[in-house]
Amino acid sequence: MTTLARWCYDRRWIVVGLWLAALAVSMVLSGAIGQHYRNNVTLPGTDTERAYDLLKANFPAQNGDVDTIVLHARTGTLRDGGVRAAESAMLGRVADLAHVSSVVSPYAPGGSAQINHEGTIGYATVLFDRGANDLPLSAIRAVVDTAETGASRQVQVALEGQAIGYLNPPSTVASEIAGGIAAAVVLFLAFGSWRGMVLPLLAAFLALGIGVGIITMLSQVMPVAQFTEQLAALIGLGVGVDYALFIVSRHRNNLLHGMEVRESVIAAVNTSGRAVVFAGSAVSVALLGLMLLGVSFLVGVSLGAVITVVLTMLAALTLLPAMLGFMGPRILGRKRLAQLREHGPDDSHVTGRWLAWARRIERRPAPLALVAFVLILFVSLPAFAMRLGSSDQGNDPTSWTTREAYDLLSEGFGPGFNGPLQIIATVPATEAGRLGVESLQSAIRATPGVAAVTPATYSANQATAVFTAIPFSAPQDRETYQLVHHLRETVVPSVLARTPVTVAYVGGTTAAYIDFAHVLSEKLPLFIGVVVLAAFLLLMVAFRSVLVPATASVMNILAALASFGLLVFVFQQGHLGSVFSIGRPGPIDAFLPVMLFAVLFGLSMDYQVFLVSRMHEEWIHTHDNARAVTVGQAETGRVITAAASIMMVVFLAFVLAGQRQVAEFGLGLFGAVLLDAFVLRTVLVPAVMHTLGPANWYLPAWLEPMLPHVSIDPPDSADFVEVILDDDADPVSA
Repeated sequence: MTTLARWCYDRRWIVVGLWLAALAVSMVLSGAIGQHYRNNVTLPGTDTERAYDLLKANFPAQNGDVDTIVLHARTGTLRDGGVRAAESAMLGRVADLAHVSSVVSPYAPGGSAQINHEGTIGYATVLFDRGANDLPLSAIRAVVDTAETGASRQVQVALEGQAIGYLNPPSTVASEIAGGIAAAVVLFLAFGSWRGMVLPLLAAFLALGIGVGIITMLSQVMPVAQFTEQLAALIGLGVGVDYALFIVSRHRNNLLHGMEVRESVIAAVNTSGRAVVFAGSAVSVALLGLMLLGVSFLVGVSLGAVITVVLTMLAALTLLPAMLGFMGPRILGRKRLAQLREHGPDDSHVTGRWLAWARRIERRPAPLALVAFVLILFVSLPAFAMRLGSSDQGNDPTSWTTREAYDLLSEGFGPGFNGPLQIIATVPATEAGRLGVESLQSAIRATPGVAAVTPATYSANQATAVFTAIPFSAPQDRETYQLVHHLRETVVPSVLARTPVTVAYVGGTTAAYIDFAHVLSEKLPLFIGVVVLAAFLLLMVAFRSVLVPATASVMNILAALASFGLLVFVFQQGHLGSVFSIGRPGPIDAFLPVMLFAVLFGLSMDYQVFLVSRMHEEWIHTHDNARAVTVGQAETGRVITAAASIMMVVFLAFVLAGQRQVAEFGLGLFGAVLLDAFVLRTVLVPAVMHTLGPANWYLPAWLEPMLPHVSIDPPDSADFVEVILDDDADPVSA
């Protein structure tokens, strides 16, 4: 680390030039190549996947995405002559567009059922020749633009469906700007210097810009989910500022202790930089663990997030030392620089409120730990009622066409019309086979919760039938999930047992989301176990201890549980919904717990590593556990809470973006960081470490030779600044 810091400081023009060149190249290439985000989900072994395979093999003309054009008569009805002529012409133009296989018009023969009884709301289905993930955005945009030519003072036109949803990618530009401004304010308050405020933000935004460009290009060669860029921005902005803050804070302290600028920068990277490496590695390992789930949807997401984390970590270790070289001692600000010149270097006393709080923890660790644990447990309680699923387009912003179409279809045909279930069955190509399909339709039609069943369509060889069941309830409602399970586990098997129907599957988009939630729920324990074990081993190597990583693992799990509890309380149970503009209460998006756990576990490691590395540094030099814990907490408490405050304001800005999935990430991260930094790291962790005593640093002798020697502390004591505890405070117990 010393060599790297020295090289970057001495060749700072080259380092800054390389980073700016990398940003320019990534922006130019990503702009030229363009993005192709797609929510590609494969679920091998599920009913949804079997249904899709049957449909693809037997109904090739229906393999494409099916979207909906919704018509709403503001005055009169859709059956009025002028309206009929205008909308029929518009639908004809849509049918002639590229990649549109067919349009089923409500004005075609047999289309009367596509207009509600009052005649005010109707719909046309648009069948594309490809799945939504494979359609060019230009073709989808052409359908929307052409359909909107049918809008007038008399008729409202809106569109919904998976392909249409791709035209409304999550946009967090406003949140990023708001988060950046809020982070700047917190940094200024923490450092009292605009230079100390600017450097962490510059490093984070530069790394984030390169990361977004790489993610955009990555979307052209592999499936990358639509929200990946926004998630990367959320994580990158938070950890990027954190990593830079850790190093800048150490550098400023070194200057105040009398070090020269070059010596101080190198020492800061050699101490806090090591903590950044381990923290960034923990985040990356946790995110890469998502690949173990075997879900294609999460591979691109995890890679995109890891790319951003690695870039922010590299920026903190290389770009930041270079910029600190340009800044010189002015990083302290005029006031502190004047004090340094007037009074000389700091005598390294540990004083102030953080020392007083650290000693209070030392004196009463048990009762304070109990209070902190009860608080975390209370916030976590709703997590045990968490229901996984998928939010539907009824939670889109009200200004989006998908939300307008969703609301109109719900009003005209019922909420379940937005989430039809696709039933596909194989039968003998005989009259008995057709009777079996009719029996299946009758049984499903008679099932409580089913509003309607459409006529069956048969394949060319008459051996496969497909039809649709419309639930009464909306796609994200619990009743719809219960209906799908009831159909699969009870209704369909009973029909198969008494008819010639060979197999029958319940598929479609709504069923796919249910299967997705089930697959992730089954794999979640394995994923958590692997991530916890990997982080445990990483910390054990870093701190040469068993109890320190064990404590960290337990604390990080508690932080994740508290985050899940907050999500369930707000998004699933609907509390404070108006404050966060979350739309209707509904399930927690199925991919969210695994993503959040990976990110939260990594972010929690930031604070744990920064806190315990300072304790470990003191322990190595004094072998006094009480002193090590107290000094570590007193010296890092201000930086950790400042870093947490920055993260919190960044994440809160994303919560208020008005988009449910982004808001779920933002609120989950906000709540976890709040509790982690202000409860776990400031109360529970030091209290437990005081209770455990010197055993914190115990490593069995037989284990020592088996571990690689990668230390989070500097290899020598040159960067260690001896501190003196404030004599006016209570003495630290021996």
